[in-house]
Amino acid sequence: MTTRHIVSSALAAALGLGLGAAKAHGDATGKQKCYGIAKACQNDCSNLAETHDCAGEAHADNDPGEWQYVAKGTCKKLGGKTEAQAKAQLAKAARKG
Repeated sequence: MTTRHIVSSALAAALGLGLGAAKAHGDATGKQKCYGIAKACQNDCSNLAETHDCAGEAHADNDPGEWQYVAKGTCKKLGGKTEAQAKAQLAKAARKG
């Protein structure tokens, strides 16, 4: 195994742990992901399009693929969507072209 493979594997493992920790964080604190409510540069982590994997990298307000943690039960009141709803919205938009 080359040094490049070792570094790539270590990076992939670290990213995987980080994303798992983010999911556990939301579940443990009584929060849920709410899509479509994040303002530019105020998202909590990766987006559905997988164009970035870090917090604070949303490019536009209320992008349906970006999310923030909110208290469970408040997402709909804020005008947001669940992950399944956001994916459906993005798929529908992609079909329209």
